[in-house]
Amino acid sequence: MKFLTGLLAAVLLIAGMGASHAVVRIADDRGGRIGTYVDKYQDLRQSGETVIIDGLCASACTIVLGAIPHDRICVTSHATLGFHAAWDFGANGRAITNPEATQMLYAMYPSQIRRWIGQRGGLTPRMLFLRGKQLQAMYKPCYLDAQASTTRPSRRSLPQAEPLESARGQLLH
Repeated sequence: MKFLTGLLAAVLLIAGMGASHAVVRIADDRGGRIGTYVDKYQDLRQSGETVIIDGLCASACTIVLGAIPHDRICVTSHATLGFHAAWDFGANGRAITNPEATQMLYAMYPSQIRRWIGQRGGLTPRMLFLRGKQLQAMYKPCYLDAQASTTRPSRRSLPQAEPLESARGQLLH
């Protein structure tokens, strides 16, 4: 019965999007270079595709919230967003917070996300996680939880984050 309900919800969601609108699923994306994600999400914005967040979307992955219109993003009960300050590699190879990139990242987020981050002390090296009822109050539910968590939609998924580059000066996360 759960399978049929999930299948029916998936069919209704897909039918409601129209033939020209595909679905992109984000899950287990730990982020990467900010520029890579800005480029990827600009292309996704222009495509008109709907984004399902169904798992971890952390660091630069969260740029999706500012790049894709709010009404084209939905979250499952498995969705978790992770936010932290942007950083570069320092002279000794250690991560150094980049205030300018952090401000740019913060400015990309919708106001409700900025408010939520601000209430928790802002973007710092420590990861802030937004999930559960708080996240579901900000974004519409996908109604695909039963199917998405067991069979995973066969729709196009975004590529996984690039491996972290250790070259000095490469902006990460």
